[in-house]
Amino acid sequence: MVHDLTKTNPTVARGWWIGIEGLALTASDRRRLRHPAVTGVVLFARNWANCAQLQSLTAEIRAEKATAAIAVDHEGGRVQRFRGEGFTPLPPMGQLGALWRDDPLQAVAAAHTLGARAGTELAACGIDVDFAPVVDLDVGRSRVIADRSFGADAEAVTALAKAFAAGLAEAGVLPVFKHYPGHGGAVADSHRELPVDER
Repeated sequence: MVHDLTKTNPTVARGWWIGIEGLALTASDRRRLRHPAVTGVVLFARNWANCAQLQSLTAEIRAEKATAAIAVDHEGGRVQRFRGEGFTPLPPMGQLGALWRDDPLQAVAAAHTLGARAGTELAACGIDVDFAPVVDLDVGRSRVIADRSFGADAEAVTALAKAFAAGLAEAGVLPVFKHYPGHGGAVADSHRELPVDER
């Protein structure tokens, strides 16, 4: 069953998304959360110590604003904010792209399994949105995308991303497709400078 955040907050995608300072809410975090425009919270590695702490933090957020969506970047490989007890280390998705070349059916099944595992672990800690999977193509130019992508084959990326997203959704976590094709063809890191694709 797909988790539909719009049932509890129809403007979740149109509001402000904020970060918080640390492992528990500060007075400043609470004040910002109460702002009527805030509809979501994005957590980072600085917000993680262990599962019990994360469950406490997400409960605090919901106590302050029940309608807030709580999200994280949990793709696998280099981009997995929560590591350690309670969270399975996910491989970079490029490994599934490599598996696709030998056995597409096995690769799709593995993508679904990894998405479901990630979703189950995230949901258990109160996370309901995962900014994953990456659907950009790895054309060998961008170090930022690289093995975060399922590969250079658009058919493989589409099938594997859909399978990973379905696993997340079945666990009650909303997937967010990101880095649509384009960044993978540019060298610059968009977090630091404006990437330009000269193709």
